[in-house]
Amino acid sequence: MIKYIGSKRALLTHILSAVGATAPADAPGGTTVLDLFSGTARVGHALKRAGYRVVANDHNAFAHTLATCYVQADAERWAEPARRILEDLQRLPPRPGWFTATYCEQARYFHPDNGGRIEAMREAIAALAAEPELEAVLLTALLEAADRVDSTAGLQMAYMKAWAPRALNPIALRLPALLPRPESGACQALCGEAEAVAAAVACDLAYLDPPYNQHSYLRNYHVWETLVRWDRPEVYGIARKRVDCRDRLSAFNSRPGIGPALARTIAALRCRAVVVSFNDEGYLDRAALEAMLAERFAVQVVEIPYGRYVGAKIGIHNPKGEKVGTVGRLTNTEYLFVATDRRLPPPSLRVA
Repeated sequence: MIKYIGSKRALLTHILSAVGATAPADAPGGTTVLDLFSGTARVGHALKRAGYRVVANDHNAFAHTLATCYVQADAERWAEPARRILEDLQRLPPRPGWFTATYCEQARYFHPDNGGRIEAMREAIAALAAEPELEAVLLTALLEAADRVDSTAGLQMAYMKAWAPRALNPIALRLPALLPRPESGACQALCGEAEAVAAAVACDLAYLDPPYNQHSYLRNYHVWETLVRWDRPEVYGIARKRVDCRDRLSAFNSRPGIGPALARTIAALRCRAVVVSFNDEGYLDRAALEAMLAERFAVQVVEIPYGRYVGAKIGIHNPKGEKVGTVGRLTNTEYLFVATDRRLPPPSLRVA
């Protein structure tokens, strides 16, 4: 899966344990879990593998595509058709155009040799007009292939002055790790605002991993948004960000906005249990989140020491690339807030 700040890859064991201990045992036909801020769909993918019926949601187009691939698309239906098409896409000659000029020449996210091939593959996928699940699998394969040959430190706010060694490798498509449909039923990927989806989707348990500070995933991964939308947006700045990065703002990235937005979202949920991931670098502290959840639920908290993202470990640099500040702490605390209906027995957890 793509490199992603805030990825829960290293926390999956803790999250699955919390979900397993909290999910109502009497759910008819199996447990439905709503993954409300799905991001790379890493958690939704792991929940589907564990047998849950997953409803994943994210308002960014690239994240919705990842969830459609990893949560909604089932291996038994889409793996072989996608494999055959990916083999054909891999053989296409380069077709440099707007994408290559914008992200390989004006900016340097990808080497132009790979940029031309990315562009050829993306045009071919668009021309297929494939079913949504199949298109999502193909686009996810392309996103992940591009991610393996990018020239960034993991964020698309900037790019390397000199080509990263991986950027000189030829791009290679791989079939994403699709999963079979769980016995609990077909999974689904949505693309909506969190509060509206929380109110619309009935589920047994909700998993929330909201943005926790000023860092917008649209701005951090604007190239992926453009690669999925394929809309040739107006761009600005050295990073060639989409102009709608200025307008598509989320209350969850605002210090005054996140508390009311998260409180409304939690109040709108239609479930008996909630697991919330948050970080001690976030705009809300532990006490505020506990109080917010305690209005509806009994709350327990698990604290997990966690190494900071690599970008936070290399120090502070000015626009010339000169180091002008020092690294602070190297470890954060990740919180898992486990909230259950007060009428249910409390789950057995290792609580901080």
